[in-house]
Amino acid sequence: MHHNSNRATPGHTTVALTISTALTSRLGLTALTALTALTALTALTPSQALSQPATSSPTSPIPQLATIVVTPARAPEPLSQTLGDNSVISRETLDTLPNGTLSEALTRAHSIESVNLGGPQTVSTINIRGTNSNQSLVLIDGVRVNNATNGLPPLNAIPLNSIERIEIVRGTSSSLYGADAIGGVVNIITRSETDRPFSAYANAGVGTYATTQYDAGFSGAKDGWSYSLFGGYGQSKGFNATTPSNYSHNPDGDSYYRSNIGGALGYTWKPGQTITLQTFQSKVNGSYDAGAPYFGDRGIQTLSNNILTSRNVISSFWTSTLRASLSTDTYKTINVDASQNFYNTPDGRQHFKTNQSQYVWQNDLTFSPTQIVSLAYERLDQRVDGSLVDNISPGIVNYQQTARFTNSLLAIYRGTWGPQSVQASVRNDDNSQFGNVTTGSLSYGLELTPRWKASIGANTGFRAPNFNELYWPVTPFFLGNPTLKPERSQNIEAGLKYTTDNTQLGLTLYRNNIDNLILNEPIIPGNVFSPYTPMNIDRALITGITLTGSQKIGRNTLVKGSFDWSNPRNATTGELLPQRAQRVFKMAVDQNLGRARLSGEFFITSQRRDALTSDTLGGFGLMNLVGSYPLTENTEVQVRWNNVFAKQYTLVQGYATPGSNVFVNLALKM
Repeated sequence: MHHNSNRATPGHTTVALTISTALTSRLGLTALTALTALTALTALTPSQALSQPATSSPTSPIPQLATIVVTPARAPEPLSQTLGDNSVISRETLDTLPNGTLSEALTRAHSIESVNLGGPQTVSTINIRGTNSNQSLVLIDGVRVNNATNGLPPLNAIPLNSIERIEIVRGTSSSLYGADAIGGVVNIITRSETDRPFSAYANAGVGTYATTQYDAGFSGAKDGWSYSLFGGYGQSKGFNATTPSNYSHNPDGDSYYRSNIGGALGYTWKPGQTITLQTFQSKVNGSYDAGAPYFGDRGIQTLSNNILTSRNVISSFWTSTLRASLSTDTYKTINVDASQNFYNTPDGRQHFKTNQSQYVWQNDLTFSPTQIVSLAYERLDQRVDGSLVDNISPGIVNYQQTARFTNSLLAIYRGTWGPQSVQASVRNDDNSQFGNVTTGSLSYGLELTPRWKASIGANTGFRAPNFNELYWPVTPFFLGNPTLKPERSQNIEAGLKYTTDNTQLGLTLYRNNIDNLILNEPIIPGNVFSPYTPMNIDRALITGITLTGSQKIGRNTLVKGSFDWSNPRNATTGELLPQRAQRVFKMAVDQNLGRARLSGEFFITSQRRDALTSDTLGGFGLMNLVGSYPLTENTEVQVRWNNVFAKQYTLVQGYATPGSNVFVNLALKM
């Protein structure tokens, strides 16, 4: 690492303005304002700078300098050398969220918001850079898990105790991962086999709403074998998921039970030749209010992910990876009191299942340490099963079509020449429903000085309509549209980063244009009783600016934060897209006090438009406190206090959010 003066120079301002001139003209005055803010930040002394959400303790190095990631280029590389706005949520950060949810963890990263319908047992969605949740792709160990029926990732069924780290790629990435990666990609890396001797951990915690959580696991390696096993169980009486304004309001606590188990077993039968089996199983059984206030409904979601991988180093030039996987996502509802069943069915009213089989053969060709080409073939088979019963048209119904497949070919090039670097990719997806779709990306990076790095990139993407949008059967309120075309996006972005041992600053500007936007419209315009159907009638334009930073102060203090300004609009009507805040500020301060560690988290968001009612939902600010103290060398007590000031806020009209709540966890590691 080079050590230069922290003093800003006129050249810094010139660099910032030069890299973003093209985008400034498209993003307007706000972009210029953000650039000025970044220049001001770089002129500060290190102790004055704001920061980006980091993932390490205050006494460790800035994590991006050493972290290895696989998602931005589908192959291992240092995070600091990737092009684009990429980040990692580490296991150390997840440890500060005992009993937390995946959506809570993701919202601690910049450019991501989440919406929850009343507790960890209910539907959770994320918006990356202002896109819809079904416009961002979620992977588990590189395998897609977005549901094929509604397109949403099963966030509530992925517990934090199963995760080793989370890799986040912001921006359109269809040329790497295919359909649905318009807003970005979230790759959840589960706790897997290691090359270290035996180690184990266990956690036990209790908190508000009569919540308890237990999890444990171990991993290790010996004689060519590597292994890991983890599992967890939690339950809670919960809080009321709905508010009195919701027609389904039932004034009771909505409880949940959740469990998971998973692990990996690998064997290296000769140097460079490894075969690995990974499995992940999860179940959430949660209560919610729906249909009428006379009974309680329960939704049960199960997620299964199984992967078999063979990684073979054929030569110093060629590494081949073969992978086969099967992912199953099942969701059903049951009625606690069948006598009050609004849907006239004895044991349930919805059942949806998605099976996704994926096969990948990837070949990484290393021409030199700085010139790498990856070629891959993928096959995706999707099968769905859906049934529902309503009281108006009784009977079980299913989709007109229940299967589709996609064959894909892709190529990735990564090259470096001194301070310059390039990443290019092209992919063709041959979808059995929509035919051929070709996407591509090209990114260029330039190391201006040992501390300054600039990048610019352009990429295209698409989202395939899900089975609900295409084939939802005739009901009084909604009807699928089999003539839908895929959404298409064109994204451009530019970035500027400043990095030292103690300081990180970043600026990203982006513009994402989405054509053939799918929106639900009444079949008979002007008729309030007309069923709705999805149509390709609109275009979305999302522009934005992100400022990030991280500053280590002395040996014991780390300040980190981000500011996102976005303008996500329906380009046809000019209206803001719902459930998105235009301005989001996040900040955290970590402080070591002897053996204890204290952290404060601050979130401030502007107002947003409600998706269901079009009402304006007010902005809000939240504060969380976290503390930990080691009782022994291997035992630590952790305390987390969320929503310290008991702020009342609304994410979706008619649905509740948690009040002030505390969770205490005892962690054991060996």
